[in-house]
Amino acid sequence: MTNTKLKLGIIFGGRSGEHAVSLMSATSVRSVLDPSKYEVFEIGITQEGAWLTGSNALQVFKEGKQESLHEALLLNTSGKVSLYTRQGNTLKLISPLDVVFPVLHGTFGEDGTIQGYFEMLDLAYVGAGVLASAVGMDKAVCKHVVQNAGIPVLEFMVFSRSEIRTDLAEVVHKAEGVAPYPLFVKPVNLGSSVGISKAQDREELQAALQKAARFDRRVLVERGLDAREIEISVLGNENPQVSVPGEIIPKDVFYTYRDKYHHGDPEVLIPAPFDQAMIERIQHYALQAYQAIDGAGLARVDFLVDKPSGELYFSEINTMPGFTSISMYPKLWEASGLSYPALVDRLIELALERKGEQDQTIRKYEE
Repeated sequence: MTNTKLKLGIIFGGRSGEHAVSLMSATSVRSVLDPSKYEVFEIGITQEGAWLTGSNALQVFKEGKQESLHEALLLNTSGKVSLYTRQGNTLKLISPLDVVFPVLHGTFGEDGTIQGYFEMLDLAYVGAGVLASAVGMDKAVCKHVVQNAGIPVLEFMVFSRSEIRTDLAEVVHKAEGVAPYPLFVKPVNLGSSVGISKAQDREELQAALQKAARFDRRVLVERGLDAREIEISVLGNENPQVSVPGEIIPKDVFYTYRDKYHHGDPEVLIPAPFDQAMIERIQHYALQAYQAIDGAGLARVDFLVDKPSGELYFSEINTMPGFTSISMYPKLWEASGLSYPALVDRLIELALERKGEQDQTIRKYEE
């Protein structure tokens, strides 16, 4: 970084079931942005998809009173991306932007869609690229990719919303063939435990399928375990690093949305109580998974350890994990010697490094 302040856009909200989570994460990130390093511009996306900016936009979003804000536009003019507002028929330049931090979780934020927009704008952004974001967001595709890399996954099957709505009995019959109960039912493209259920019998499975289908057009059913829930953080681009692993001991039957964001007060063990061989195995698999999807910037990789057998299974990878004050991603790095403010600074540096690497790619071919 130079002595000149970086012009940073922090983007939050979004068209997702995790809209509220994004506001919590963005508040934490915003609180540690050093004003001597960054000139920060707050950009919110409503649940209807409107982009808005203005004074104290993040606080305005949290209060749900967005009338004081103005439409926000990102435009590339003469090779420089800038933030504008539109008031009536007039475009007003707010500022050029050097980099954006999309603190967005779930669909239209963590799934490669907004990353593609930033790529088209030729704008540096924090986090994974289009491919890694899309693969990491899609639980089914991600399981196929990491399984191909030699990482063990649980048995699973995917069903469409239309299948569930038109022939629920047949879907239940097929789902029961995945494994004996209990079964976990999840929206394929969502995080923060939104829409996830643990089904102990056929009646609960039917309800779980219908619930998950409300949140996504594809639903994943996988074998349930009496499991230890393990999470580990990855940071970096070409040469990523891993944190110590942590263990979540949820108050509920699994690590729910309430546990994560509304003070469910799960017990957290950092580092997770494993011998060195198991820790190294978890770290190795986490790096393998990250590199298999072409990760960049950051990700949290989640694993399950079967309590009876001790077997380790990949669960999922989150390319924009929760960033609240109680979120595991920053807590794991803090336990590994990297403070929250230093972590945020590093992520912004990685975004600029990745943009510099991409700029070396030749876009015009000549014989």
